[in-house]
Amino acid sequence: MEKKKYSKRYCRYTEAKLEFIDYKDIEMLKHSLSERYKIMPRRLTGNTKRWQENVEVAIKRARQMALIPYIVDRKKVVENPFKI
Repeated sequence: MEKKKYSKRYCRYTEAKLEFIDYKDIEMLKHSLSERYKIMPRRLTGNTKRWQENVEVAIKRARQMALIPYIVDRKKVVENPFKI
């Protein structure tokens, strides 16, 4: 049996050499959210521990400012709630 080869994940925030993650930059935060707008874990996104913590804080702040929804109802799934 052969082992599957997975591509190496990399932290997009380390590659971009950012100082901090702005909670108002929704395009950047979308990469760390699932289609139901849940925060994706590090093992899926490839973020480092430091940047994952910063992403979580930024997403939580954006939710409080109503830039990102807290929940997406299964019955009323909107393709992109940012274009409403």
